[in-house]
This record gives sequence, structure tokens and C-alpha cells, in this order.
Amino acid sequence: MRPRRALAGLALAAALATGCTTPPATAPPEGPSPTAGPTTPGSSASREPTDDETASRTPGPASTDGTLSEPAYGRGSTPPPWLFQRKLPEDADGFGEVRPTPPALRRRAFTLVDQVPALPGHGYASRIESPAPDDVLARSTWSRDCPVGRDELAWLRLTFWGFDARRHTGELLVNASVAADVDRAFRRLWEARFPLEQVLIVRSIDEEAPPTGDGNGTGAFVCRSVTGGSSFSQHAYGLAIDVNTFQNPYHKDGVVLPELASSYLDRRRVRPGMVTPEGPVIAAFRDIGWSWGGDWTTLKDYQHFSANGR
Repeated sequence: MRPRRALAGLALAAALATGCTTPPATAPPEGPSPTAGPTTPGSSASREPTDDETASRTPGPASTDGTLSEPAYGRGSTPPPWLFQRKLPEDADGFGEVRPTPPALRRRAFTLVDQVPALPGHGYASRIESPAPDDVLARSTWSRDCPVGRDELAWLRLTFWGFDARRHTGELLVNASVAADVDRAFRRLWEARFPLEQVLIVRSIDEEAPPTGDGNGTGAFVCRSVTGGSSFSQHAYGLAIDVNTFQNPYHKDGVVLPELASSYLDRRRVRPGMVTPEGPVIAAFRDIGWSWGGDWTTLKDYQHFSANGR
């Protein structure tokens, strides 16, 4: 696995799961996907909207904690036709070239197609299956080389608010020992109306895809090492969650992941989907004993929450 994959898996997962990115010819076969992709993608040469055009179809001011604020929200914004299609030049470490955030992504509030069937009901709902079913593991990054056994992972399906202020359904692979806690944290996010773009399981094909720098996912288990190191990440144990990777990027020195998310490094300008110090996401995970990568000093990982602080 190339070094970049250690951080970018979830951001790539959103791109590939929607069917908007063509995987490389050498990539492993794609696992089963219950639903089709979102809006029909356009050419990578499509014109970017101007700032005025973007503003005209983007929701109004967000609340100060990144949650949805009625009646300003309810439709979300429209994804540009080139989303997930523009491959970035890669450096020697496999990272994509960091570029300024395009106007259409500076206030991201997209609604994409769910990847699992909707759970019944109208409010928050969840289902935990432990151990995770074989077909779910088969489309994840799990292998016998991972530091957790297949019996140690649970399949969590749950509902969440999309940026369209509607009820959506996603899925996570998590360590079975924390499945109930994670479920409780996401219930808190539902109650706070905190929006998520997609909640996904990362697949092997996602890890090997070329970078487009505009992926955005929320997920947990990825069998990988830490960035720039050889030890296993907490994601490889199912003991870490990344939340809205684009609105909450990773940043260290000149590396930004996703590579087009630099606009969201300005944490003073709160937009929907951002994790904020006084907002509901940190509170929800703090209540289950997890800590936030945005508090780290040597780097900032605004998307990252983990059970042991690593």
C-alpha cells in the first residue's frame, strides 16, 4: 500500500462508492453495491461555476457549530459535474498535488445517493450485526494480515442527516467491543442535526485509486498503517472514526488530505459539516471516551476520533 493510502482511504471511498470515478485497470474487482451512483457526471473539462453561481445554489448561513439550521437548509447544494473525476498529479509519496479549493467546493453541502437500503422508520435507527457478515467483510479492506480477526468486527447500519435535511442510511465496520458506543455517538449527531455527506465502508479498490482530492466520507475500519509509519493505525482495529473528511481535513506541513480541501483549514469560518470545539461531534465522542485529532499539536487531523487518542 502506498503511503498516501494511509490517510486518503475514506476520502476516496466516497468517490468510488458513488460510481463517479473509474478505477485503474489493475484494481481488484469492485464489490457488490446495493445502489447506483448519484447525478450523472459530466466531462472533466466542464466549466467550473463562478463564486456568484455557487452562492446562488448554496444554503444560507450555517449555525456556529456546523449543524443544520432551519429554514436555511433543506435542499443542500448541487455537486459540480466534474466531482470525483479530475485526477491529480502525484508526488513520490503517492500524495496528490495540493491545489486551492475550487469555488464549488468552498461551501460543500452535497446530497449523494445512499449505498445501503434505508432503515425503516422516521427518526434515528440502527442495526448492529456482530460478527459482521461474510459478504460485508468481503467488500471491505479486511484480510488475514489485519490486526483484528473477522470475528472482532461488527457491521453497524445507521441513519443520519444529509445536507438536504433529509434522513439517510449508511454503514460502518467497527470493532465489536465499541459498536454500541459508536451507535450512541451517532445517535447524538442525529439529535443535533449534524449533517454527513455519506457514511461508508472503505474497500480495497478505494485504497488503490488515483487521487482526485475531492472525496468526502465518514467511516471507521480501514486495514492500514499509520501515515508515514509501519505500525497499524487505530482504523485497522476498528477503533477510529473519520467524520466528513473534506470539511475536516488532515494537515501536516505541506500535506493536505483531501488535497482540494485547503479552504476548510480556516476553522474560524464555520460551515455545515465542520467539527468545532464546542459542537456536537466532539461532545458525542467525548461521552464515549474518545478524543479528537484536531487537538493534536504536531499535526491537525480534524476528521479523526479514536478510542485511545492515537
